[in-house]
Amino acid sequence: MMAMYIALKIMDGSQDYEYVFGISLYKRYQDDVDAILVAEGKQSLIKR
Repeated sequence: MMAMYIALKIMDGSQDYEYVFGISLYKRYQDDVDAILVAEGKQSLIKR
């Protein structure tokens, strides 16, 4: 659920990928968020 929320915020531009995953609390969701972004065709937003 949290991964979907983060992914939606990244897709709508209200959050930055690097900023969000610079916060250690959110790192556990990074793989799930990446999978969601790929599934939505938004691979360009992934900055690893």
